[in-house]
Amino acid sequence: MQKLGEFKLPPFFNYPPYFTLQPVRETREKQVQLWKDLILDFSRNQKIFLISLEEDFPLFSNPSIERSLSHEAKVVFLSALVTDGRAEWMDKGHKKCLILWMRIQDWADYILRFVRENALEDGVMTVEDIRSGFETRGTELAGIDRGVLMRALKLLEQKGKAVIFKGSSADDEGVKFSA
Repeated sequence: MQKLGEFKLPPFFNYPPYFTLQPVRETREKQVQLWKDLILDFSRNQKIFLISLEEDFPLFSNPSIERSLSHEAKVVFLSALVTDGRAEWMDKGHKKCLILWMRIQDWADYILRFVRENALEDGVMTVEDIRSGFETRGTELAGIDRGVLMRALKLLEQKGKAVIFKGSSADDEGVKFSA
């Protein structure tokens, strides 16, 4: 099985037709699903949140079979993730895509579980501590995209499970979690 770093690539990655949009509807649906799963799995494994269509992305080409996805194919696969609520276009021109390998609600649930499992209720953490602090090392929160984190925290705030404090700069923002 071929690998990309430590990530194991699925068998279809070595099958040239999967790098070309398939004309038959049933085949294309299967192709789109395989690519959606691959993009989400790889992004989660590598903690990738943003894919730019103007930059090389390792999944979008396979040098060993001399195949690359066309721009149209990339847009089709990412748009399918957007339709599923697993990604969002960051610009009107559809050049940058935010990958939500966990939906915002799932991130909020994960944060709450993390807070409870680590007895951090009624404690205050900075946003940067959540992203890169000692407590979050080795967890899904380590390196989380700031925008994704803030949206999850705002969702928790709306539900009365957290209060976000504004600091003098983005680095001073904090959050207090409710018990």
